[in-house]
Amino acid sequence: MKVTQRLYEAARPVWRQCHEHPFVKGIGDGTLEQKKFQWFLLQDYLYLFDYAKVFAWGVIKAHDPALMRTFSANVDAILGGEMKTHRAYMGRLGITEEEVFQVKPALSNTSYTHYMLSVAAAGGPAEIIAAILACSWSYAEIGAELAKVPGAADHPFYSEWIRGYAGAEYQETNAALVELMETLAAGCTEEEYARLEEIFVTCSRYELGFWEMAWTLEQ
Repeated sequence: MKVTQRLYEAARPVWRQCHEHPFVKGIGDGTLEQKKFQWFLLQDYLYLFDYAKVFAWGVIKAHDPALMRTFSANVDAILGGEMKTHRAYMGRLGITEEEVFQVKPALSNTSYTHYMLSVAAAGGPAEIIAAILACSWSYAEIGAELAKVPGAADHPFYSEWIRGYAGAEYQETNAALVELMETLAAGCTEEEYARLEEIFVTCSRYELGFWEMAWTLEQ
């Protein structure tokens, strides 16, 4: 079994809870209150800046120029690509970037990003990708599943979010990260794999906590 398949199976119980979470299901059936989505959007926008910093650690830790360029390209993809969806919604909701930075990150948000950054500071490229991949892969799967819900991809408000994560560009970017994880973990010992699994599952648990944070409007 591939390393990434083992990671996926290890996190599957947590991801199942993410799929069944009322926040995620509410996006799919269009019943989610917009005030909850707005809170999520603001928190996620702040999260993405730290998420980009985790990739930036990869530039520092990588020794191979090609790997450095890969990490750098992903920083640019987040700051200039994934955030486009957030800014589009912010425009629709009349929220400026300056107003976002006045929002205090929720404790669940801060705890998650601090964990990823600590992993990046202490580990190498493989540990960094393990931390990153839980977010990227779970969103790719959630987006793809929500796109299958009848009418979800045409919802007047939530369709843009669903299409963004179900779309070919995001799916291909995530697939590349899955492949990179496989490459970086090639030949790892069971002890080294155990550390990667711990990081991946812990970040998956933080992902579940992020949905709950948004659902409860955690301050």
